[in-house]
Amino acid sequence: MADQAYDLVLRGGTVLDGSGAEGFVADVGVKDGLIAAIGPRLAAGREEIDATGRLVTPGFVDIHTHYDGQATWDTRMTPSSGHGVTTVVMGNCGVGFAPCKPEDRDRLIRLMEGVEDIPFPVLTEGLPWTWESFPDYLDALEKRRFDVDIGAQLPHAALRVFVMGERGANREPATPADIAAMAALAKRAVEAGALGFSTSRTLNHRTSDGQPTPTLTAGEDELTGIALGLAAAGKGVLQLVSDFFPDGLAELAMLRRIVERSRRPLSFSLVQSPKSPDGWKAMLAGLQAAADAGLPIKAQVCGRPVGVLFGLELTLNPFSQSPVFADIAGLPLAERVAALRDPDFRARLLAEKSDPKGPFAGSALRAWDNLFPMDEVPDYEPTADQTVAALAAASGRDPAEVALDAMLRNDGRGMLYHPFLNYADGSLDPSFAMLSHKDTVPGLSDGGAHVGMICDGSFPTSNLVHWTRERTRGPRIPLATMVAMQTRDTALTVGLRDRGLIAPGYRADLNVIDYEGLRLDAPRVAYDLPAGGRRLTQKAYGYVATIVGGVVTYRDGEPTGALPGRLVRGAQAAPMALAAE
Repeated sequence: MADQAYDLVLRGGTVLDGSGAEGFVADVGVKDGLIAAIGPRLAAGREEIDATGRLVTPGFVDIHTHYDGQATWDTRMTPSSGHGVTTVVMGNCGVGFAPCKPEDRDRLIRLMEGVEDIPFPVLTEGLPWTWESFPDYLDALEKRRFDVDIGAQLPHAALRVFVMGERGANREPATPADIAAMAALAKRAVEAGALGFSTSRTLNHRTSDGQPTPTLTAGEDELTGIALGLAAAGKGVLQLVSDFFPDGLAELAMLRRIVERSRRPLSFSLVQSPKSPDGWKAMLAGLQAAADAGLPIKAQVCGRPVGVLFGLELTLNPFSQSPVFADIAGLPLAERVAALRDPDFRARLLAEKSDPKGPFAGSALRAWDNLFPMDEVPDYEPTADQTVAALAAASGRDPAEVALDAMLRNDGRGMLYHPFLNYADGSLDPSFAMLSHKDTVPGLSDGGAHVGMICDGSFPTSNLVHWTRERTRGPRIPLATMVAMQTRDTALTVGLRDRGLIAPGYRADLNVIDYEGLRLDAPRVAYDLPAGGRRLTQKAYGYVATIVGGVVTYRDGEPTGALPGRLVRGAQAAPMALAAE
């Protein structure tokens, strides 16, 4: 049989090419893992997908994930790969597992357990620890195969502990010798294929025993020195998360100085904080001033609240700190549910009054006016009349009882949703302003992390559904613009110029989407981590096909078993256009 002109043809879809241009009907031909042609009536392909009436987009590039552990034991980077994502970038927020001396392994696990809510037994059983240096870690990843491409960043906490030991973990100031050593290792890491370097300056990031992350108070001299290590290599991006409180503009000024000296591109996380509901506006203005001055600085923003989920199967629930609940907390779920339905036990539990305390979401366990029952069709811009407090007032019941009954739904698998960032105004208008700004890109999905509290790996799907089709409480974002934002824009932010665009010569990372049928399921709990560990997952409906490097990895949301994904070593150059057919 004669060779076909193409390995794969997507036939007759509406192409949104990632440039932001309006869609057009065309065939897309794929050959040798690359896009070979776009146009009408292309020649036959060895395999064809009828995309008539469907969208054809580039694969989504998620630049803010935490698959650093999962990538060492799993081949499927779920939940991200089930949401049209074809490239993930991990190693964000300064946490990860390389470089690492053998005596520091537990320390880094405790940090990841605390910062990203990945249980110690999961990491202890799952991590093979076949590396010590960061290049060794990349070599270990390169031997593996995935359902997406993977890029890695050098995490500051691991680097600091590797160089400084106990002093680094205790947040002591780095000496000039320490800084020189970290800079040299950072240079070596990006030369070996790290996409960049990441750090954290937020009090929300703590070890599982409550200690702040080792990088919290790292000085400007330390951060600048490491950035200059990347500059010496002539490659690599910088990523940072900070509270930007109480003086966000001073922190931003520091970042600007670091970029001015190193000339390395930098992105930072930007959200609306309830501590300073208008602080993001000043940060955007400062960001724009830096970008307009020619500095390569972007903010990573998200299109919905950063929301914690509470439930009987999850890390926290409104009764987590209750002595009465403690009597049943260790029982299997079915036995806990039975106890919570017992009238006597239920009465004792509801009669108990508590004032929850703790870092991160601990103090919000009974914030009834900002807790929402999670429906089967999630609503990520809920109104005030949907809160537990409002539902309790309308029914004349105690809010604790309303919350308990919401969690008891579906045999104890019901959940409560607490939007703790990006929702201080009770709407997503701040998210709209941040997403629409010229100097921001979508990010912060945290795929692979917060496995018992947060399920935001579905950001790419909810961005499409909510912002381009279903939002009723304010302006929307054009579909072509949103596609460009989470394909071409995110790819360019981390130096991946070979993807995110449907054009000849670019990687054939693609989605075929039933746009009208695109929707999210409610988050669910799966027990598929090492040691039987629990994690939150969330399914999407409407992805007809997802393609990585020209190979179909998902059909109608189900994996095909193909694993064409590889480690991406470093920035990738824009391809030369293929000769016209």
